Amino acid sequence: MAIVDSSNKSVTVNPLKQSQALGAALAFLGLKGTMPLFHGSQGCTAFAKVVLVRHFREAIPLATTAMTEVTTILGGEENVEQAILTLVEKAQPEIIGLCTTGLTETRGDDIEGFLKEIRKRHPELDHLAIAFAPTPDFKGALQDGFASAVESIVKEIPKAGGIKPEQVTILAGAAFTPGDVQEVREIVTSFGLEPIFVPDLGASLDGHLEDEYSAVTVSGTTLKQLRSLGSSAFTLALGESMRGAAKILQERFGTSFEVFRDLTGLEPVDEFLQALSVLSGNPVPEKYRRQRRQLQDAMLDTHFYFGAKRVSLALEPDLLWTTVQFLQSMGAQIHAAVTTTRSPLLEHLPFKTVTIGDLEDFAQLAVGSDLLVGNSNLRAIAQNLSIPLYRLGIPIYDRLGNGQFTKVGYRGTMELLFGMGNLFLEAEESLIMREFPPLKSTSN
Repeated sequence: MAIVDSSNKSVTVNPLKQSQALGAALAFLGLKGTMPLFHGSQGCTAFAKVVLVRHFREAIPLATTAMTEVTTILGGEENVEQAILTLVEKAQPEIIGLCTTGLTETRGDDIEGFLKEIRKRHPELDHLAIAFAPTPDFKGALQDGFASAVESIVKEIPKAGGIKPEQVTILAGAAFTPGDVQEVREIVTSFGLEPIFVPDLGASLDGHLEDEYSAVTVSGTTLKQLRSLGSSAFTLALGESMRGAAKILQERFGTSFEVFRDLTGLEPVDEFLQALSVLSGNPVPEKYRRQRRQLQDAMLDTHFYFGAKRVSLALEPDLLWTTVQFLQSMGAQIHAAVTTTRSPLLEHLPFKTVTIGDLEDFAQLAVGSDLLVGNSNLRAIAQNLSIPLYRLGIPIYDRLGNGQFTKVGYRGTMELLFGMGNLFLEAEESLIMREFPPLKSTSN
């Protein structure tokens, strides 16, 4: 059981966390025909856009209500209305994902009231789905905003329908990359089930070329699929942060659910496959039995390099939980852990203390580590401390292929295993070279 230590500093130095609005925008980008809309100043939207473009290296559709000093004082209803009408005219989205920012949350704009009044004045918007997620960026973090967006989606859009035994809803949390979603989809469909992912980042941000330009997302969970969620026989919530959305579906449609806190490592993947086998009535396919044996061999090959290594992590709570469980299963020790926001998981982490803080806290706590794990903002710390960095989370702007990176399932676990293992191996070889430098050849 870990003690959760919150930093009492009066100022954040070198922030670790990303804003809730950024997390909500990421979730909305997993829906087809969607335009995320930030209710706030242009700067809020520009910052989120830059982070997502640098991480995924894709064109990211984001819109803003462009609040100014005057509209902030007088109220933002007119800006919200004008933004929605302009988007409908220019981009023709099927769904608008409306997120608040610190500016409008501080003022206390009644967004739900705004939307009701706007729909009364404009009946032509009846066909348009609008999911509203309150995401103040002065509290919480990316994971919270992502969860808020998913909860708003399942609360507003789905409709009741007859149960389809093969259809399952999969709520994929912020810790799951597009590559992770693709891997989970392949696993679930191999059991004869029909998954609907909310959101489906594996379709929208996997890095693929389209035939023509579109102002809105061209792939992802469709509006038709979202409206059919009430027909799902079961809900699989991937990540503790998705528990709230799963409960909403249960309350609305009576859909039973199970939360899988992580899908990385031998035991978590075993449990997931066993649950799918029970749910579908089908045995585990042979290809996953073989992948399991491959992972076991990989663990035998690499455990020498993980044993007793001290690892420091700076990650969102769901991702922190997954990575900690994986590292400890390989014999590594958690030297320090810093996270961004509160979560029920934190107190159950199997070490002494986890800190809710910034990268200044992390730089102090990580001294003496053998490996750092976190996003690209840890690079300077890693260089100053001369410690290898394994990049994980958002943003990663100094590596390619972030949309395809996979860490779930047996194959994803092997990718994580070899990636970290190679860093330990390189560090070990560098140490040997320093201790025993090659002899210089001499000639007569």
